[in-house]
Amino acid sequence: MLKPNVPAWFEIPARDVDRAQRFYQDLLGVSLIRTQINGADQAIFPYGGKPNSSGSVIRSDGVYEPSDRLGSIVYLHVDDIRPALARVSEIGGDVLLPPQELPDNIGMFAHIRDSEGNRVGLFSAA
Repeated sequence: MLKPNVPAWFEIPARDVDRAQRFYQDLLGVSLIRTQINGADQAIFPYGGKPNSSGSVIRSDGVYEPSDRLGSIVYLHVDDIRPALARVSEIGGDVLLPPQELPDNIGMFAHIRDSEGNRVGLFSAA
């Protein structure tokens, strides 16, 4: 039996889903799929099918509020963290924590502030 990935789903708050969608598409080089679920405007990240996880940028007034210092941090996997970080400022974000090496050659991680003001982590094995 396949065990599910953790997390199964994540949601990154957005004030402007159009702007957030452009930010993440430009940052990651992927297409997000726009939808409405239970009245919430969302742009969903691609996923490889079950049990791979995915998530969305989401706007739902009174439910979500972007933050770069409160709450959980979602880490997005990228092939190489360096070119992704190089694009952050030109697409409307900021690098909050430069690349950090993980022990035992696991990889690298960094923190960015996205176009909506959220702190989001990036991870690469390279």
